[in-house]
Amino acid sequence: MFTEFHLGYGSEEIKLSLPQQQILHVIEGKHVEAVADIPAAVKAALANPIGTPPLNQIVKTGDKVCLIASDITRAWVRHDLFLPPLLDELNAAGVPDSDITLVVALGAHRHHTAEENITTYGQEVVERITIEQSHAPVAEDFVKIGTTSRGVDSYIYKTVAQADKVILTGGIAYHLMAGFGGGRKSIMPGISGYSSIQGNHSFCLHDTVGQGISPHCISGKLSGNNMHEDMTEMAAMVGPAFLLNAVLTPAGKFAGFVAGHWHDAWLEGCRKVEDIFGVPITAKADLVIGSAGGFPKDINLYQGSKTIDNAYMAVKEGGVIILLLECRDIKEPPDFSGWFDFVSLQDRELQLRKGFTVPGFIALKCGLIAKQVSLILVTLPQNKDFIAKAGIIPATSLEEAMAIAEQKLGGKDYTITVMPHAANTVPVLKG
Repeated sequence: MFTEFHLGYGSEEIKLSLPQQQILHVIEGKHVEAVADIPAAVKAALANPIGTPPLNQIVKTGDKVCLIASDITRAWVRHDLFLPPLLDELNAAGVPDSDITLVVALGAHRHHTAEENITTYGQEVVERITIEQSHAPVAEDFVKIGTTSRGVDSYIYKTVAQADKVILTGGIAYHLMAGFGGGRKSIMPGISGYSSIQGNHSFCLHDTVGQGISPHCISGKLSGNNMHEDMTEMAAMVGPAFLLNAVLTPAGKFAGFVAGHWHDAWLEGCRKVEDIFGVPITAKADLVIGSAGGFPKDINLYQGSKTIDNAYMAVKEGGVIILLLECRDIKEPPDFSGWFDFVSLQDRELQLRKGFTVPGFIALKCGLIAKQVSLILVTLPQNKDFIAKAGIIPATSLEEAMAIAEQKLGGKDYTITVMPHAANTVPVLKG
């Protein structure tokens, strides 16, 4: 008996038939009904918060309110759909639009254009309130508010520091370094200064030079995750008054909202993400076959790295991973692809310790994974040289990839886990 799968690859699908007796797991996110009435869901969350009084009891007339919102790299959060009802609730509580400022949490990302502000937050929001951009390299825009227990000085954007009330907004998803996104990430790296970001993100690297990355800064891990714990200290220094974060469905619609205390409500959101996207497995497989889900999740290797990271969590040590990633823009973005010019992983790590960047970290992690398992990438023929340079085995068809995998596994007697949407689903090994 065979089971047939249709796996996304660019704008197409690749058909795969596998013997049922070899299939260990099929890892898919949980089906969740999408929110039907977004303004009503936002209003209900604001009126029934976790760990705080309702928003209308927290803000008052005369308050200067600062909203922190994710930038266009988190466009999936769809701020444009839930910020207007938040503004309406602030207005009803006595805070006019003229007393509200939205700060774009760029971190070290580039500035938005005016058009990107509209794309990210919507025409209505752009017309109603003041928008400022927190850009980490502009040192004079930041003020020191303290030092974490790990010795990192916390510099935050001045407008945030001067606000009467700070409200965090964004979305929660698994994060390959911080455990989960959302929540305190609005502060660090969102509106933090460059030196603070460098200090915090350095915790993702191993304590010992030459040992690569920290084993504690991984998807789904909060306890003992130095990066997350340092972020949380910085957020506590700011003392946000409120949080509104979204959780999405596997189809990219709103599954719901969490509101209230900046940490407690966010933790509840993390639990919702785990419930939807954290898929329990009983054992790891000899072979993992995964797809990002097609375009745009496999537009380049940088986006595809989420798929690599998640698939790695489902494979045995020394096993094989086959990934379907078309990568039509293989050399984008340059600040990621350029890291593969460092042929040696040690050189890559040393350069990263000199100046941390997230693309550099992901390039290092991909390289380390490719050393620990046989990582085979089904991709476009023209990508072959670049993929090989990245330390990954290129293949131009699933048949070719399977032949290589069977050679690596030494025959046809092996277990298989299939991940049709590996960019979003995280295997959670039970026991």
